[in-house]
Order: sequence, then C-alpha cells, then structure tokens
Amino acid sequence: MADRGCLAEAEAAGESPALVLGVNPILGWRERLRAGLAGTGASLWFVAGLGLLYALRIPLRLCENLAAVTVFLSSLTPKFYVALTGTSSLISGLIFIFEWWYFHKHGTSFIEQVSVSHLRPLMGGTEHSISEPGSPSRNRESETSRQNLSECKVWRNPLNLFRGAEYRRYTWVTGKEPLTYYDMNLSAQDHQTFFTCDTDFLRPSDTVMQKAWRERNPPARIKAAYQALELNNDCATAYVLLAEEEATTIVDAERLFKQALKAGETIYRRSQQCQHQSPQHEAQLRRDTNVLVYIKRRLAMCARKLGRIREAVKIMRDLMKEFPPLTMLNIHENLLESLLELQAYADVQAVLAKYDDISLPKSAAICYTAALLKTRTVSDKFSPETASKRGLSTAEINAVEAIHRAVEFNPHVPKYLLEMKSLILPPEHILKRGDSEAIAYAFSHLQHWKRIEGALNLLQCTWEGTFRMIPYPLEKGHLFHPYPSCTETADRELLPPFHHVSVYPKRELPLFIHFTAGFCSSTAMIAILTHQFPEIMGIFVKAVLGLWRPQPWASSGFEENTQDLKSEDLGLSSD
Repeated sequence: MADRGCLAEAEAAGESPALVLGVNPILGWRERLRAGLAGTGASLWFVAGLGLLYALRIPLRLCENLAAVTVFLSSLTPKFYVALTGTSSLISGLIFIFEWWYFHKHGTSFIEQVSVSHLRPLMGGTEHSISEPGSPSRNRESETSRQNLSECKVWRNPLNLFRGAEYRRYTWVTGKEPLTYYDMNLSAQDHQTFFTCDTDFLRPSDTVMQKAWRERNPPARIKAAYQALELNNDCATAYVLLAEEEATTIVDAERLFKQALKAGETIYRRSQQCQHQSPQHEAQLRRDTNVLVYIKRRLAMCARKLGRIREAVKIMRDLMKEFPPLTMLNIHENLLESLLELQAYADVQAVLAKYDDISLPKSAAICYTAALLKTRTVSDKFSPETASKRGLSTAEINAVEAIHRAVEFNPHVPKYLLEMKSLILPPEHILKRGDSEAIAYAFSHLQHWKRIEGALNLLQCTWEGTFRMIPYPLEKGHLFHPYPSCTETADRELLPPFHHVSVYPKRELPLFIHFTAGFCSSTAMIAILTHQFPEIMGIFVKAVLGLWRPQPWASSGFEENTQDLKSEDLGLSSD
C-alpha cells in the first residue's frame, strides 16, 4: 500500500515511478550504445595507439633506434648523470613544495584538480555534462546539491561580539582582522533583512539608514547614522549602528542601546496600532519587532559582559515569553550560557528539556551543555585506572554516551576545550557542526568546563572513543545524519586566514604529493651516489642497460661461421 501511495504521488508530480522505487529505468539501444562508448573511450584510444605503434615498428625502425639510444646512454659520463638526477630532484622538490602548500591552503591537489577539469573531458569523461534534464544522473546531482545547501546553511552566531568594543579593539592591539569579508557581507544582508522594509521611503531617516546598511566602509556607515539622527532623533536603527560600530567600550554600547530601546518601544507601539490598516503596515510592524528584539537581546548581552548576570537572565526570559515565534534567533543559547555562569544547573536542565528535542535543530551549545550536566555528576570521582578495574557505573556510562553524542555532532570542539588548539575571536556567523561553531562555543563555554572539577579530564579520556563508533567511510552517522563534506570550504570563508581550519575527517595526502616526495628523494640519492661512487654506478647503469638492450640476430656468430666455410673451401681447392 505504501508503494502504491508513492507511485501515485510520483505520477501526480510528473516523476518516474521507477526512480521513486529505486529501480533504474530501461534504456533504449541508442542510450546504451552512447553510455558504452563514453565509458570505454579512453581504453579504445589506448588500444588503438598500441596497435598503430606495432604496425609502424618496421618503417620507423624502432628496434634500431632503441639500440642506438642505449649505446648513447652507456657512453655518457657520470657527471651527466649527476647533473640529470640533481636537476630532476630540484624540479620534483619544487613541485612537491607547491603541492604541499596548495593542499594545505585549498584542501586538494593542484595536479589532480587540473587533470580532472582539463584532461578528463579529452579522455572521454564527459558523460555527466551531456546528461539530459530528466535523466537519473541529473536527478541525483540536483538532489546532492540540495542536500549540500541544506547542510552548509550559515547561521547567525547567538554569542557574536561587538564590532567596535571587541573586534576593533583586537585589530588595534594585534593588527589582524578577526572578521572576513564574507562574514561581514552576511551581516550586512542580515541587517537589511531585519532592519528595513518597503515603507522606509515614507520616513527620511529610515531611507538614510537603508543606504547606511549597504555601505562597506565603517566610517561611511557611522556618518550616515548621524545624518539619520539629525533628521529624526528617535531613529532606533541609527542608535543600533552606533552602538555596534562606534562605541569602543561595552559601557558606551549599553548607553547607546538604551537610547535605541527608548526610541524602538515608541515606534513599536505606534506600529501596533496601525498594523491592520494595510499589508505595508504589517511589514512595518515586523520590522519594528525585529529591531526591538535585537535591542533587548544586545542589552542583555551588555549586562552579561558587565557582570549583571541576573539582569541579563531576566531580559532573556522576558524576550522568550513575549516573542515565542522568534526561536530562530536562538536566544535560549544566550540564556544557557548565563545560567551556567550563575551555576544554576537545575534551570539549565529545564531549558535543555524544552529545546533538546528531536524535532528541533541541534547545536554544539545544546549537545555539549547536556554532556556537561551529566559529566558534572561523576567527574569529581572519575579515574581511568579505577574505571578500568571495576568498570563504569550507570551514571558514568550516561556521561560517556552524552560526550560521544556531542562529539559526533561537532568533532572540533574537544580540541579547543582541551586547549590542544588556540582560540580566536568567534565570527559573526557560524556553520553548524563546523570549526566556526566549535570556536564560538569554546570561546564562551570553556570557563564553565574548567569550573567543574574533573570535567575536562573525563572529556580527554573518552572523546576519541566516539570515532570508533562512527562508521568509516562516513556514509551514515550513528546518532545524527552523516557528517557533511562541505564544512571545510564554508569555514575557510568564515574564519580569518591566520587561523588553521580544523578538518574532519582528516584528509589523506593526495597521490601526487607522495609521488613527488618519493621521486625527489630517490633522484637526490642517486645523484649523491653517482657523485661519490662514479665507477660503481657506471657499472650498475651498464648492467641495467644490458638487460633490456635488443640483441642482434647472432651477427657475430654468422660472420665467424662464414669465415670458417671460406677457409675450408680454400683448403679443398689447394689440395
């Protein structure tokens, strides 16, 4: 019955029922012939080349030319071989260094990439490029691309820092830019989405701010914000921009956000009264709601950074009650971090009970906080030696399973919590299960793990056991979906270039790096041996050349026999 329902849905959607049931459709003789020729194109060319070479062996005098080449090589001096092997070693060494650098920078081999993109079409590997729109290969490619897009969705970092008070101060001290252009461009798109609407042209100040959010230059944005305040002193988004980018301390940012809150509440109440007049007023209400929620959330983060944690918790709880549909902002992750700072573990467990649900998207904050709570009950008495002797208790098993679950979701976090890798400032956007999310989580939660005695010790003893549970290759996950393969590329765009991006699973070195390394080493060794022991290497080369030198048709023996016959004939005639 289920198969029939799938078939009916497929027919209604215009898809092939065979594709829905996983059965390959029957192809005609033309399609099968085309597929066979495309798959065997390289083999046919190779066989044809060998046949042509065999047919032309006599006109080209291949055997004689090969014999001449061997004679020429055997007559060369050891100095030539030293120069030849030394030059080969130098060139292969340069290729090896370039391949190594390119692999660590881009995660792939340059020679392999060029071969696949340029040589494969010439060798007959273009069957994917000529697939028809309704073919199974095209359907599989589109399905894979849609899956990669969903896996590599970039999220706003719930614990992102302030640009002026934190990111820019880091630049002043170190001279390094903590944010990439791609990350800041995503933030600009977020600001245009949340802080603008179609009715901005009705208010001159909002029109100016609409242009300000599109500016790339920070001084130009700040100047536009002041222009908007000159037109309207109650422009909330102008205060938001100044608090984010001009304020150099958290205190200054909080002061500007309080002014933005006063103006934003006034605009929000005015929009509530006019929301039912037209669709434009409804859009304006959504925009003013986004502005108000953003301001209150940043005020809560200011209070958290200034040590007023209970005030921050109250603001976050009120926000979650007043605006429950805005769960996409992940305010509960801010609340979890503040409750952990208060050591209110019962409240943390209550928040996890609501948001650590199978129907809700997971995050490193959810998974690792759940592991931290279970670790807290056993970490102070945990000892690897004792556990190996008596075995694990039920509570310890639960803690280890929670750690394995968290590590499977994001395997990059333990290296930062255990300080095996250095931390950097988190980006404004993160990729779920990627290195950017691991940095954002460890930057805010490392202190909470250190506060609980033995928590990091238990993590260090058990986190690597997760990888023995996950099948390899990563075709399927254990508790979650298979680990996405696109995280490395997205993380390289989000994280600054001075940070070494963590990659999972660990990528093996390409074949060309092994080949160039071996060729460089072998030719260098041959050059050294030839320079130090020229006589021995000369004998070795002549012996090797003698093994595959083509032998003549017993010419010397034939001449000797001819001479003997002539002498016998002469003797008989004389007698």
